[in-house]
Amino acid sequence: MLKLDKALYGLKQAPRAWNTKLDTCLTELGFTRCTSEHDVYGRGTASSRLLVGVYMDDLIITGSDAQEIDRFKVEMKNMFAMSDLGLLSYYLGIEVRQNASGISICQTAYAQKLLKRSGMEGCNPCHIPMEPRFKLSKISTAPPVDATESRSIVGSLRYLVHTRPDICYVVGYVSRFMEAPTTEHLAAVKHILRYVAGTLHFGCQFRRNSGVQVIAGYSDSDMAGDVDTRKSTTGLVFFLGSSPVAWQSQKQKTVALSSCEAEYVAATTAVCQGVWLARLLSEIKDSATGCVTLKIDNKSAISLAKNPVQAPWTSLSSAAPLKDWHG
Repeated sequence: MLKLDKALYGLKQAPRAWNTKLDTCLTELGFTRCTSEHDVYGRGTASSRLLVGVYMDDLIITGSDAQEIDRFKVEMKNMFAMSDLGLLSYYLGIEVRQNASGISICQTAYAQKLLKRSGMEGCNPCHIPMEPRFKLSKISTAPPVDATESRSIVGSLRYLVHTRPDICYVVGYVSRFMEAPTTEHLAAVKHILRYVAGTLHFGCQFRRNSGVQVIAGYSDSDMAGDVDTRKSTTGLVFFLGSSPVAWQSQKQKTVALSSCEAEYVAATTAVCQGVWLARLLSEIKDSATGCVTLKIDNKSAISLAKNPVQAPWTSLSSAAPLKDWHG
């Protein structure tokens, strides 16, 4: 039996050893790890805050003080053999453009590689990612297709959702049929690829704003939209000022018996996301964050959220005391 004195690349414990080493070094340099997001470290006060985002051995550094950023780079170079790549322009397949008006992100090159790998390069683009009221089922009489290839394409589309909230719902929808995909399911995936081919340069833009920015969210839900399980789908998006910062679309875990219940479950998911965003923003800014606003388009769900003891529909009719009821 051998005992390793140093972690090596390729071993199962190597990532853990590297994370421990980096966490120790950043802590010694005065950084504090965010409790809401363990991959983000902060140092300094709100006026001169320095933030470091970590993904394996790639670091993103940002802050309001350029001298503080340069000092941190010197400190890291004294500890590690670090390469300074300058202003962030490309990170994990995401293209970043920075100018005086703000920052924009997209995945044009990644989307082009995806189209080429899936054999959809040069295809005819379409204007919408999915036809309205289009439904799929796991029970299909269509011929089966290569499951490995289909899963690979859908998995690649899921990574594209990081900068494309417009395809969040449709990609999540086709992800439900990866167990036994057929030509019918693959046709829906190719329809999404055709939409991506016509919107290669779409992405998110974060405009510069010196004013007070608040977090505002929107939640919505359908009613028993899944053909096989009759479960509803939750959709939500959160904005910081006028810029989208978080979005999600997923099938609910329970079967809702009314539109009020479906909307209430979606609002609950959105509230959890909003609380996490508020806590993360407070740690990043090192200052308190205002209340998060959540907007719902269902009056019954809003009434139920305000008063969960009394259901919103009980006010529509008079209720007799329980002792007066006899079976």
